[in-house]
Amino acid sequence: MTTPQHKLGSGFGTRSTANDVLRGIDLSGKLAVVTGGYSGLGLETSRALARAGAHVIVPARRRAAAREMAEGIDGVEVDEVDLAELGSVHEFADRFLASGREIDIVINNAGIMACPETRVGPGWEAQFAINHLGHYALVNLLWPAIARGGAARVVVVASGFDLVSGLRWDDVHFQHGYDKWQAYTQAKTANVLFAAELDVLGRDAGVRAFSVHPGYILTPLQRHLTKEEMIDAGWIDAAGNQVNDDFKTPAQGAATQVWAATSPQLAGKGGVYCEDCDIAEPFGDGMAVDPEQTARLWRLSAELTGVNAFMTTA
Repeated sequence: MTTPQHKLGSGFGTRSTANDVLRGIDLSGKLAVVTGGYSGLGLETSRALARAGAHVIVPARRRAAAREMAEGIDGVEVDEVDLAELGSVHEFADRFLASGREIDIVINNAGIMACPETRVGPGWEAQFAINHLGHYALVNLLWPAIARGGAARVVVVASGFDLVSGLRWDDVHFQHGYDKWQAYTQAKTANVLFAAELDVLGRDAGVRAFSVHPGYILTPLQRHLTKEEMIDAGWIDAAGNQVNDDFKTPAQGAATQVWAATSPQLAGKGGVYCEDCDIAEPFGDGMAVDPEQTARLWRLSAELTGVNAFMTTA
């Protein structure tokens, strides 16, 4: 039931799109939850899943904006959630569970990147809180609906940044020495750790989890970066045009998370980090998938949020 961290030879690649990986796949009758599914990669993901027949629920902090962006996409339902506020996550989960529906796909897509030092909730660092803790709580609270069908997948959108640095265990909320890129890297590493541990905990219920690197794409995720920073990074020119040939389009960027959520090639597999519509080759010294680290993060997340669907087994 385990999956080696090695390529499968999926037949897809860097330039494959979300529609490419869904060709021939019928998602009629399936229900997907896509956080942030109204902007950037999330919007492309929602479109592709809905086009393949899925009913897509988009929990959004900006509900009106989400409805406007999703207008005209058949099969998309917008609800409200603020991943920075645990009360909002509980309210969304309660509403959904009351509907009695089961969930086939969860894609933890929403996130923020390299923001100025920001505190949310009980003083949590915003990137760790929104990118990881909010999604951790969401999946745990929705667990009865995720586990009910016995074959759901949870896909966590991580990054291609240095994912082997581990977490700042003695100061995960950067109370001292905040650095926006270190905080982002920590949050994205947490995404990988979370998916790996969820796969271990959830596989007896038939639920498998994956983390993915979507590639580098210019989307609203860069809203906190200045134009000068992006020019210096070699992403855009002075006129704002993309100049890095390694960057993907949003449709290409959405492909890996859609592939991980739906591909029959991943049947019976899970717990791995994917990129370019395939399982990635091993990276670094394995820190990001160290079982001791994944279990430690789960315990910390449960302590911080007060939520743990696997209390008797974790």
